[in-house]
Amino acid sequence: MNVSRTASTSRIVRQALAVTGASAILVAGLGGAAAAEPPGIPSGPTAEAQLAELTVAADGPMTGYDRDKFPHWGSQGDNCNTREVVLERDGTNVRTGTDCYPTSGSWRSAYDGATWSQPSDVDIDHVVPLAEAWRSGAAEWTTDKRKQFANDLSGPQLIAVTDNVNQEKGDKAPEDWKPPTTSYWCTYASMWVAVKHKWELTISTAEKSALSGMLDRC
Repeated sequence: MNVSRTASTSRIVRQALAVTGASAILVAGLGGAAAAEPPGIPSGPTAEAQLAELTVAADGPMTGYDRDKFPHWGSQGDNCNTREVVLERDGTNVRTGTDCYPTSGSWRSAYDGATWSQPSDVDIDHVVPLAEAWRSGAAEWTTDKRKQFANDLSGPQLIAVTDNVNQEKGDKAPEDWKPPTTSYWCTYASMWVAVKHKWELTISTAEKSALSGMLDRC
């Protein structure tokens, strides 16, 4: 990778983090190398307060849902898309080509503690899945707003994790799926609540109960 590529990509990541004034945080206690976290994760008490403010409502239908209604991995400039920015942000010693795709680096998945050296083994998870957002209010949004949600780098909505763990999660809410690493449940619940709170999405009774239990670990 040439020097201009390094500076260019790093600048994009700094700009994304600067939206909230946050910087990458490291997760301790998972064993081995630390895993990077996205910006804007609230403390346990703040997440509990935000959870209490969410509107409780039954999930809406999936009628009309299509993943393409949430245009994702949009351009972030300098030949980088959203996925590539998160890979650079969440990885260690990431090097990229002129097309912004990683050529080397490592990624530690906070969900399961696994470390990967190939970007193809890593998915970028939408913490609140697109289908879950549709069921909890996004069905009424404009396509432009859904695009902003799907590419949100300013909060804890996007994180690099093991691909098959992300696929296992699918579009499940916390009452049906939690990260295999139980020590991460507090952080995961805080991320989920922060996203729903920011985007004013509703929450089901079962979802709220599951999140409350996870936040009890904070």
